[in-house]
Amino acid sequence: MPRTLLARTFLVVAALVLLTTAAWLSLFRYIDAEPRARETAQLAASAVNLIRASLFAAAPEKRLGLFTEFSTREGIRLLPAEPDDRIEAMPDGRFIDLLQRELAARLGEHTRIAAAVNDIPGFWISFRFDDADEDEYWLVLPRERATRNFAGHWLTWGALAVILALAVAWLIASRISRPLQAMAKSAETVGRGQIPDPLPEDGTEELSRLAIAFNAMAADLQRHEKDRSEVLAGISHDLRTPLTRLRLETEMSVGDEDARQAMVADIEQMEAVISQFMDYARAESGETPVATDLSHLLSTIAERQACIGQNLVTAIDALPEMMLRPKAMTRAVTNLVDNAVKYGAGEITLAAAVVDGEIRIEIRDRGPGIPATDVERLKRPFTRLEAARTNTTGTGLGLAIVERIARLHDGRLDLLPNPGGGLIARLSLAISR
Repeated sequence: MPRTLLARTFLVVAALVLLTTAAWLSLFRYIDAEPRARETAQLAASAVNLIRASLFAAAPEKRLGLFTEFSTREGIRLLPAEPDDRIEAMPDGRFIDLLQRELAARLGEHTRIAAAVNDIPGFWISFRFDDADEDEYWLVLPRERATRNFAGHWLTWGALAVILALAVAWLIASRISRPLQAMAKSAETVGRGQIPDPLPEDGTEELSRLAIAFNAMAADLQRHEKDRSEVLAGISHDLRTPLTRLRLETEMSVGDEDARQAMVADIEQMEAVISQFMDYARAESGETPVATDLSHLLSTIAERQACIGQNLVTAIDALPEMMLRPKAMTRAVTNLVDNAVKYGAGEITLAAAVVDGEIRIEIRDRGPGIPATDVERLKRPFTRLEAARTNTTGTGLGLAIVERIARLHDGRLDLLPNPGGGLIARLSLAISR
């Protein structure tokens, strides 16, 4: 069975239409058999009676010409029946049985019909000039007169009716599935952290109510997201001002160098925590996607890391230009690099290449790695792995931020084991962007 609602609904309605049409045609064929058999028998009996009357009324010397006239004008032949005639019976069927019964009632019980006599096809009807006459004759009519031409215009009209019904069924199914498809796309947009366009609120009552409820939900989410961003922005501003003042006072007032450096480090860590909260709250930061040279963006990130003393091994291939949010993508890759520096060990590699129709950005380290059972859990906010990757002093938002940015770009984040030990943090983006 297909998985889409449109295809399933259409198949169900189409099956109903086809079965109904087949039942209707079968019923009509059954009902139509008796009147058609009666009509065919009446025509055959009329032909026999006409032959009888003509032969009795015609002079003997003109009967041969009368036979010729019947044959040329009406396609009717008259032949004597012989005892050794090879007779091919009519095919079995309700119509033939009814036809035999009607002819016997009109021409007598001795009447026979055949599909061919002596290998000559036609509609063969035996008769006698009178009941006392022992001589029997064959009246040969065109085969079409004994054929039920049911499959002609009735099947044509039936096929047209089926086509029209299937077209209407497709229209009905598409009118049901189209709003649901639009709603599914809007739900996917919400899942990526974006605000979808309002759904049309027309149509049937049920779909209209569903669209109204979905639009209200999307509007509430947008309002809550805006309120959250504003609250966090206010908190950030209110906290950073006293933290800056506290840092200045610490550097100017604390005489002990070790104590001063420790206090400054604590303040910097608090500022980093605030920055991560802001990054998570901003999601897309209202940034508009622009055509971006991803190779240049990744090279710039590697250069910045080198400036702060973290030299990365780079393996960045030439990548196609893509529609991206540069700041968000920079934040995502930087978070992955910071995680590798903080929790990993050994050589850290930043690689990017086109593989299987998608762009894969990988940050590889040689640290303890992550158990496969904890991969999905670590993508959730405020989650850290204390046992496998120790010395954790962050907020647990780094991977959650990367996950949101990946979904924002229709991509995904995978955390994979690095052959030989360590972790591969892979950010995959569809090349169609």
